[in-house]
Amino acid sequence: MVQEQLRAELVRVAVSLGAPADLVVELETPREQSHGDVATNLALVLAKTLRAKPRDVAQRIVAALALPAGLVSSVEVAGPGFINFRLAEGQLAGMLRAIIGAGAAYGRTAAPRGGPVNVEFVSANPTGPLHVGHGRQAALGDAIATLLEWTGWAVTREFYYNDGGTQMLNLAASIQARVAELRGRAAEIPEGGYHGEYIRELAGRYLAAHPGDPDAADREAVRRFAVAALREEQDRDLQAFGVRFDVYFLESSLYEEGRVDDTVRRWVAAGHTYERDGALWLKTTAYGDDKDRVLRRSAEKGGLPTYFVPDVAYHVTKWRRGFTRAINVQGADHHSTVTRVRVGLQALDLGIPEGYPEYVLHQMVTVTKGGEEVRISKRAGSYVTVRDLVDEVGRDAVRYFFLMRKADSHLQFDIDLALKRSEENPVFYVQMAHARMSGIFRVGGVDPASVTGEGVDLGALTDPSEAELIKLLARFPAAVERAAEALDPQRITTYVEELARAAHLWYHRCRVLGESEPVERARLALARATRVVLANALALLGLEAPERM
Repeated sequence: MVQEQLRAELVRVAVSLGAPADLVVELETPREQSHGDVATNLALVLAKTLRAKPRDVAQRIVAALALPAGLVSSVEVAGPGFINFRLAEGQLAGMLRAIIGAGAAYGRTAAPRGGPVNVEFVSANPTGPLHVGHGRQAALGDAIATLLEWTGWAVTREFYYNDGGTQMLNLAASIQARVAELRGRAAEIPEGGYHGEYIRELAGRYLAAHPGDPDAADREAVRRFAVAALREEQDRDLQAFGVRFDVYFLESSLYEEGRVDDTVRRWVAAGHTYERDGALWLKTTAYGDDKDRVLRRSAEKGGLPTYFVPDVAYHVTKWRRGFTRAINVQGADHHSTVTRVRVGLQALDLGIPEGYPEYVLHQMVTVTKGGEEVRISKRAGSYVTVRDLVDEVGRDAVRYFFLMRKADSHLQFDIDLALKRSEENPVFYVQMAHARMSGIFRVGGVDPASVTGEGVDLGALTDPSEAELIKLLARFPAAVERAAEALDPQRITTYVEELARAAHLWYHRCRVLGESEPVERARLALARATRVVLANALALLGLEAPERM
């Protein structure tokens, strides 16, 4: 409410100085405490329109402000023209009441902001267990979807199964080779095939389920069985990881329903294709690509569509399902597909905007233990699985570690650090802050719900750490907004670690129970508000907020 009052008054003043009536005023929380509690770059934005120096514009704005009494304690112009506000002490008490009153809703946008948005993530081929790269993508995609939900978007979480193509045939051939071994015959995994104990498991399960095919001669039946079994396993792993999906979309359905052929026909009808060397090409250079792309291979190479054709057809279904905004969370190895998919959609002339879909690409994950890189899983054979990590350190640690670095940064997952029960381990440190706030009420025999913040005398909070903690709590909604706009959950881990540090400092410096009544009441309100925000931030990241540790 404080920010809305400031924003409304800044808009009024700006319009009176000649700014357009639809001006959007940005407010932010300064990183440096010395810069106040709220800041705006409004003067820098208006300087060109008003043909004046930003600092002079800032001074004119400050001089014209008519803010309600008790809203701010000071306003100052800083640097090239930033305007910094310090909130009045009474506003801090109001913040505690507002946070406690909102509870689990604190940090959420009440009104709908945009239309439906599709967030696609993981989308692993059903050829084996989920590896740690899929795990990072699951944590990122789920947190991005939650951030969007918290800021007013209607989100659909979607998983795209690539259940067609050469990889599926190689999977079936790999299982057939293991079946031959089980029946006492020598056999080799084909080139491009799959290894690992799970292939032997699937071979045994196929024989048990198909006694009429003792040699697994029916490759299509083997393929269908393997895809179904691995999809089920991946779903179980994702559920154990705390990730759910609203839609599971099969690549095979695009072929069965004729959507791939229809996409190619549209390109041809629009005059965007040509034939060369027996292959069908799309004129992607007309849309800024560095070279034209093959749509359909020559007959000598099988005559099948290249992989990006079904990708484009799939995104057409998203658009037609009403998702005018779509976000894909994928590994950095998909970088080359970004341009191809977007160009392919443009060439269909369906009115799809150039930046559709949006992409969040993440870098690889390296797992270390005892200072050495862990390269393989006993079951998967060639890589570390998500299940391995969850079994080793727990779901919360895995999710948090996957989110605490920016997506475009390489992530080193240190198992030893994730197992530490000390402040060195960031997830332990954050969760312990919540447990400590909860412990205050448990030890004092106080029901947190009985603490509303009403009648609190903020003057009883005399330690500097208390005012700074309240200001940090007030920053949470802005942190959520910024993280959602940037599609960057790492901003929330950064925020919550800063909040945890402030909470631990206050916990050690200021006794709550057994103080004079005004002090105890005020500090119980602060403890409850801190507990609320820590719990909300952890929930946004998909983590538990433990009351004991």
